[in-house]
Amino acid sequence: MIGIVDFGAGNLRSLENALAALGRPSRRVSRPDELRRCSRLVLPGVGHFGAAAAMLRSSGLATALRAWVSSNRPLLGICLGLQLLFEASDEAPGAAGLGVWPGRCLSFDSRFLKVPHMGWSPVHMTAGPEIPVAYFVHSYFIPTAAGPAHWNWRGLARYGVEFLAAGQSGPLTGCQFHPEKSGPRGLAFLKEVLSW
Repeated sequence: MIGIVDFGAGNLRSLENALAALGRPSRRVSRPDELRRCSRLVLPGVGHFGAAAAMLRSSGLATALRAWVSSNRPLLGICLGLQLLFEASDEAPGAAGLGVWPGRCLSFDSRFLKVPHMGWSPVHMTAGPEIPVAYFVHSYFIPTAAGPAHWNWRGLARYGVEFLAAGQSGPLTGCQFHPEKSGPRGLAFLKEVLSW
């Protein structure tokens, strides 16, 4: 069973529909004790880094998710869910992310770019599942130097600056784009990632 972490920040219905289309049963989990019924987790998210981090902390999910990752169980972070895997974000100075990957989310420079970055952009994968173009909606990004020392694979995209579009290290995967909104290729990406 795939657990969709429900901490009040995200459009979970589109993700549930995508998983149903792939024939993968899922359930929403909002308490630490509910995680034990799951074989994999998806950490989605739309919204503010600081508010989301606070909700994870107050619900006890932050501690439970760190324990999940420490036990080498598979987790996929999507959009804000990816950003929460890192230590911090310019969006909320002083707010701590889960810190399972080193690095900080940075802000796109609105003096030179239309922010948020919204729409379809090419993704250049080093290996792993192919997704040549994906749908993005975000104002903050992960710089390419951030993350673990070793990646199984990663994908990069560009919007004024090159940034991490997706990556996997061990059983932990994250993507800045929305695979559930990226058409058939997004569903294929989701299917492959959730089969590991």
